[in-house]
Amino acid sequence: MLVLLPPSETKRVGGEPSSLRLDRLSFPTLGAVRADLVPAVVELASDHDAAMRALKLGPRSAAEVEHDRLLESSPTMAAIDRYTGVLYDALDAPSLDADARAYAGRHVAVHSALFGLVGALDPIPAYRLSHDSRVPGRRLKALWRAPIAETLAAHDGLIIDLRSEGYAELGPAPAGSIFVRVVAVDGTGRRRALNHFNKRAKGEFTRELLRSRPAPFADLDALLAWAGSAGFELSLGAASGPMGPAIREVELLAA
Repeated sequence: MLVLLPPSETKRVGGEPSSLRLDRLSFPTLGAVRADLVPAVVELASDHDAAMRALKLGPRSAAEVEHDRLLESSPTMAAIDRYTGVLYDALDAPSLDADARAYAGRHVAVHSALFGLVGALDPIPAYRLSHDSRVPGRRLKALWRAPIAETLAAHDGLIIDLRSEGYAELGPAPAGSIFVRVVAVDGTGRRRALNHFNKRAKGEFTRELLRSRPAPFADLDALLAWAGSAGFELSLGAASGPMGPAIREVELLAA
């Protein structure tokens, strides 16, 4: 079983003094793209103004260019601790016990625009790169789409996709995967997709999964049964949604 999380634009700074080692990241089949893209982002960050434009940063985020310039020498921390923002605040990984973190290390990956898929406990530096960033001479979708799709297709077990559609496009999950969409019910009973509360619900869902540590789900029925027992309203969504007919969509009702 593999749970795919989206990254976050915001990240904690600092970490352990050991610097980035691409050869120590999970999913080694992505190593060649990482080895090409990381130096390219470092080079981009050497031109502050060009980096600001490519990364679509405003004046208040100008300091993030420095994170990219120092990518290869700055401190690292576990990916699940590095990311902040609504989803990761709800997940609150630093407060999880050792068993929950070990479970995350076995079953959770984060989809980074810079590193591709990284394991939850993989040590990564602070950086700034989004799925729609522009790196001179490289198109992120062209670089990542096939290698990530192939890596996921080779995974033995159920894939539960909590990514945004933008990141799912950067590396499609294989047939048989489950795409989770967060919805709310309005006063007329109509269901609608959410944004801010979408992220919070995904963080809460993932935290409970790590806290309770169920046996890996064999199929959709097992996931639905666990979700109900854990207090989440998870139900079948579109039989053929935007992710394609081979991906089963389910709807997570936001609290």
